[in-house]
Amino acid sequence: MKIIQRIKNLFKKGGYTLSGQVLHSINDHPKINIDPNELARIERNLRQYKGDYPQVEYVNSHGLLRKRDYMTLNLRKLSADVLSGLVFNEQCEITVSDAKEEEGKENSFKSAHEFISHVFEHNRFKKNLSDYLEPMFAIGGIAVRPYVDSEGEIEFSWALADAFYPLRSNSNGISEGVMKSVTTKVEGSRTIYYTLLEFHEWKKDTDGENLYVITNELYKSESSSEVGARVSLDEIYEGMQETTHIKGLSRPLFNYLKPSGFNNINPQSPLGLGIADNSVDTLKKINDTYDQFWWEIKMGQRTVFVTDRMLNTLPDESGAPPKQIFDPDVNVYKSIHMGDNADPVKDVTNDIRTEQYIAAINQSLRTLEMEMKLSVGTFSFDGRSMKTATEVVSENDLTYRTRNDHVYEVEQFIKGLVVSVLELAKVFGLFKGEIPTFEHIGVDFDDGVFQDRSALLKFYGQAKTFGFIPTVEVIQRVFKVPKETAEQWLEEIEREQLAIDPTSISDRTAKHMFGEEE
Repeated sequence: MKIIQRIKNLFKKGGYTLSGQVLHSINDHPKINIDPNELARIERNLRQYKGDYPQVEYVNSHGLLRKRDYMTLNLRKLSADVLSGLVFNEQCEITVSDAKEEEGKENSFKSAHEFISHVFEHNRFKKNLSDYLEPMFAIGGIAVRPYVDSEGEIEFSWALADAFYPLRSNSNGISEGVMKSVTTKVEGSRTIYYTLLEFHEWKKDTDGENLYVITNELYKSESSSEVGARVSLDEIYEGMQETTHIKGLSRPLFNYLKPSGFNNINPQSPLGLGIADNSVDTLKKINDTYDQFWWEIKMGQRTVFVTDRMLNTLPDESGAPPKQIFDPDVNVYKSIHMGDNADPVKDVTNDIRTEQYIAAINQSLRTLEMEMKLSVGTFSFDGRSMKTATEVVSENDLTYRTRNDHVYEVEQFIKGLVVSVLELAKVFGLFKGEIPTFEHIGVDFDDGVFQDRSALLKFYGQAKTFGFIPTVEVIQRVFKVPKETAEQWLEEIEREQLAIDPTSISDRTAKHMFGEEE
């Protein structure tokens, strides 16, 4: 099997060279070999996430072919939005520290923590991650890589699932990959599409040490559907180096995040699945039902047949303009020839099957919840409010357990990005401290929104009563405040308690009346 693949790659490479480096699709590149079904799946996910569906064709009453928009419930976006909001919020705290801090000693990673805090704040990382988690869950993944700009600041470059392609992977993740970015340029009446492919690969130097190589290739096309012919980087990226070699990295600069779970659709692929990828049929059933419901509402307007004599108008004997019987803006009445003895007005309006459609959609939503491992009642089409955060966490709720699986993936993603940022900064001389490991990086997702604070206070209060935990630690865990703030609160509490203590009040009164004892 490997021999056959090598032969295929040789043919690809030869075709790539002989054609003058023209790529019709991303898979035409000799280094890239992604299953076309995976590319098609990601493209489908993106279209559905955007709500981009083909028009519906139908034959009208006159036998003519007509088209109309397909009305949908964008549940791929809605479900991703719900889950991203449960997984991450901007109150998340990211810290870099070691165990020495708990012993009262100075944190040896203090400089790393301060540097990361500056980089994340400069890039609005929490806000951006909160925004990018939605398409990550919907499409199947995102990638981000740090880079150093001309002013010496570390910036982040984000890529959705349709702009990242793995080159090499193992059970620990993707070690080599390609990030794609497209820039448009208008020349007269033409629109030119420039596609930049950024390859991240590992090689060995002459000493046998790992060397991280970033290669940039630029392609130009007049069609958005193809990559195009390779051109010089200077056409739009003046001064950009074609190849950059970096030493001293322990991991890839890019960090790839995908939803939790195994890719059962393509087990050999390292790419992730969107949370609705195993529910495509259910999504179609929901959308088809909603589309039919909407069309029945549109076609269900009141229709009344009247005899043609009531709509035909003739001038009167005086020659004055004819008067219409019905308001000209009304479209309820339709003319039809009726006999002289027939009722001149006949209402043919049919009742809209609202209850049946709502029941059908809600039944499909229950199936969708089961397939996505979400709790019953997460979605509804009858106006009921969604579950609150307290309801989500109570009784080991299924949605909460699913959320925790995704939280682990996001946590590992953030830790990897922290290490990548610090290693890149050290290479460029922007950071001179020690590089932490994952064990030294803490990510607090602020789970207070999912926890009953009263229950927490009762639990830790009992632990404090039996001497199992210090008061300062209780304040920290229940109210999510730093240690310094907790200590300050405790001092104020002790002063307030001292102020209302009867013995203390009596002593202060005696001192006020008789003065200090000699």
